[in-house]
Amino acid sequence: MLGIIIGIVTVTAMITVINGLENAMDRSLALLGTNAIYIQKNSWFTEPSERMRQWSRPDLREDLAEYIRDRSEYALAVAPLVQTGRPIRYRDRVLRGVFIQGSTPEITVGDEIELSQGRWYNHFDNLVGRNVAVIGHAVNESLFPAEQAVGKTIRIGGKRFEVIGVLAEQGKFFGLFSFDEQAQIPLSTFERHFGRFRSITVKVNSPSSEVVPLLEEELTGIMRSARGLDAMEEDNFSINKTEAFQEQLAGVKTVVYAIGIFLTSLALVVGGIGVMNIMFVTVKERTREIGVRKAVGASRRAILSQFLIEAVLVCVAAGAIGILISLGVTAIVDQFVPASFAMGTVFLAFGICVGVGVIFGVVPAWNAARMNPIDALRYS
Repeated sequence: MLGIIIGIVTVTAMITVINGLENAMDRSLALLGTNAIYIQKNSWFTEPSERMRQWSRPDLREDLAEYIRDRSEYALAVAPLVQTGRPIRYRDRVLRGVFIQGSTPEITVGDEIELSQGRWYNHFDNLVGRNVAVIGHAVNESLFPAEQAVGKTIRIGGKRFEVIGVLAEQGKFFGLFSFDEQAQIPLSTFERHFGRFRSITVKVNSPSSEVVPLLEEELTGIMRSARGLDAMEEDNFSINKTEAFQEQLAGVKTVVYAIGIFLTSLALVVGGIGVMNIMFVTVKERTREIGVRKAVGASRRAILSQFLIEAVLVCVAAGAIGILISLGVTAIVDQFVPASFAMGTVFLAFGICVGVGVIFGVVPAWNAARMNPIDALRYS
């Protein structure tokens, strides 16, 4: 039973971790935009040596977004993005290291951005460079625990801003970076206060996921034209898609599956052999009982079923203990890696237990069913 318990705990832990990672992936990619493409100097996932080389590429400037907007056929919206980290202060309350992002109102087109209070900044706010900000849920909770945020004046990096909106709670990106600790301001305001001489990111939204491959190919051509690259020169920019995170997760899943299946198989084989041995002992101890049952008319099928059911019940009991332990393990794992325990995992675990019971219990049960009743009655 201990071997089966270990096997069930291993397989359920493996599945819950993978389910949790996939759920976290879906939630996190929704924060980035499921149909969005990001044009940047460097790729999201590169080797350290390649990353250094990519950082030496020419910067991307704000006018690149307009260039793409005028020439793209598939783009739904094009928004330049620029970021920094600054403290936010309201009276005597301070929140440090807040993610500050400047962009244009196009950033909201195609993405589901939900506000709990107020409004998003508009084209006029960006045109004149108004000091207005939309703050995240965590910023609002920290700075305005008992009052309305909209209309209040805060300081971002020492500059005065009027709060015009509050984002609804969004959560963390893969449990690490919180999208609730942010402030969104107009791009022109960002450049006036925090500098314009930095490389930007261009976010391009596609109308649907089916159009993303066409948009990616189109953007590659537009970017090469904007950069003045000839046919033999390599790209000096990167086109990043959210699928890159899914590819990274696929590698992690493969490793987790390989380790989990190996450990599960080993534990279940050990447990199954233990069940088979104990069933052989049980059959031996109950030889006279088998003889009596056969003498009064019990069929081979009845004897076979009896011992198979006993073997399965031993395995199912071990599985139930394993499931209870797995609930605790899942709660612990969830503190470090996102983990999700689904009912389907319970059914799978009990299915495995039944399978182990049948596979390793069939030989002892078959031996019991084939006993000669006279020899069984003589056994002492």
